Amino acid sequence: MKAQAPRVPLSRERVLRAAVRVADEGGIEALTMRRLADELGAEAMSLYYHVAKKDDILDGVVDLIASEINETVGQLAGPSAGAAWKAAVRRRILAAREVLLRHPWAPAVFETRAAASPAILRYYDELLGLMRDGGFSYDQAHHALHALGSRAIGFSQELFTPTSGAAGDVDQATMDMMAAQFPHLAGMLADIVHDDPASTLGWCDDQEEFEFGLDLILDGLERVRAG
Repeated sequence: MKAQAPRVPLSRERVLRAAVRVADEGGIEALTMRRLADELGAEAMSLYYHVAKKDDILDGVVDLIASEINETVGQLAGPSAGAAWKAAVRRRILAAREVLLRHPWAPAVFETRAAASPAILRYYDELLGLMRDGGFSYDQAHHALHALGSRAIGFSQELFTPTSGAAGDVDQATMDMMAAQFPHLAGMLADIVHDDPASTLGWCDDQEEFEFGLDLILDGLERVRAG
């Protein structure tokens, strides 16, 4: 009889990595203690030795994703002194976004966490370091982070999300109703097209829109720095 491979014991890291896999496959709504236990081949009650409750899991997966972002941006190279700060910051933010595109459920979870984990604080600390290399004062860098908002870590918060999910899915009756009541919004919805759904982290947060907003902010911040 073939000997069975030894069972890998549960640990907090193993539970959290399984939680990320579950969310990657089915979205954050799929992440339940029962589903997580099934993923690990364990009893649901055994998970509580490693994670106190679902909020603890959410805190943990945010930390894991932030650590993945830090590992990714840590491989970037290039100058950041003087005027080179802008290209360095842009590279860093777009690299962070690449990680989030692998975990498209993550931005919504990031928005719900009240406390910043050490991994997130490290990300922002190093981002501020690039700005300081470029000559920003701490006051200017503080303004810069407010201007960037969630874009600093690779996603932009939606203004609103139509219930149909995408502009192309809005039926004609809904468009006619909107045109009568909200003509400018209806005109915008009829005009916008997102050509690459794989680059989207929300209804309107696709790569083109993200980079448009990011470059607009970075160009303005460069004028502040140079002035």
